[in-house]
Amino acid sequence: MSSKNRGNRAVRAAERKRLRNRLVRRSLKTHIIKARRSAGGAGEESVHDQTMTAVSSIDKAVSKGIIHKNKGARLKSSLMKNLDKEQKATG
Repeated sequence: MSSKNRGNRAVRAAERKRLRNRLVRRSLKTHIIKARRSAGGAGEESVHDQTMTAVSSIDKAVSKGIIHKNKGARLKSSLMKNLDKEQKATG
C-alpha cells in the first residue's frame, strides 16, 4: 500500500473519532448544565439524580480519553460542592 492510502484511512478514522468525541462532549456539557441548574430549583432528589448522571457522564468521557482525568476530577469536585451546598441549605 502506498502512503497515500494510509493517509486517507487515517483521515477517515480521525473524522469518525472527532464526530464521536463531539457527541460525547456535548452530552457531557448538557448533563453538567442540567445538574447546575437543578441545584437552584426543585427538590433535593432531583439535584442528587442530576449530579449523579453528570458524574457518570464525566467518568465515561474520562475512560474513553475524551477529556483528561484531571479535568474530570475538577468537574466532579465542582458538582459535588454544589450538591453539598444545596443539601446543607435544604437540610
